[in-house]
Amino acid sequence: MNHPERKQHNQFLRLYVDNEESLRGYVRSLLPTLEDAREVMQNTAAILWKKFDQLDDPKNFRKWAFGVARFEVLSYRRDKARDRHIFSEELIIQLAGEAEKLSEQKMDEIKALKKCLNKLPEKQRALVSEAYSDQIKINEIAKREGRSAMSVYKVLHRARMALANCVQNTLKTEEGWA
Repeated sequence: MNHPERKQHNQFLRLYVDNEESLRGYVRSLLPTLEDAREVMQNTAAILWKKFDQLDDPKNFRKWAFGVARFEVLSYRRDKARDRHIFSEELIIQLAGEAEKLSEQKMDEIKALKKCLNKLPEKQRALVSEAYSDQIKINEIAKREGRSAMSVYKVLHRARMALANCVQNTLKTEEGWA
């Protein structure tokens, strides 16, 4: 693989990995089984790579990938049309629109949460990060900090409330949410 091909390959992988989770959720919301979604995701990934050079702007990757996935779901549905458990094309289009909106909202919420986490005082931000990691328990944090577990829970509760308010306000002001 020469340098331009490697660069294109790396760019595709970075964009795909950044968007894979939301793309998978989108596809899964449009199909009745996990196995159907896996098959469509595999086909979608192959098509995205094959047609990556047709993408006009990397900033549009997510929207482009969702469009490709929607067509793959519709194609898959047509191929399986004789199965009476397959959604109608109209329902898939309606579900696709709803899933896209929900996915966009989720991305906006994640961006707002990241901003709000950065606004927390350093010690509180570190506690929140540590409390939500899988490696440590609240009792361990409390013991290390010389506090009771209840006091750590109270600090976390206040941090969560502050984050929830901040996210809500950020979404209202920056995204025009009501």
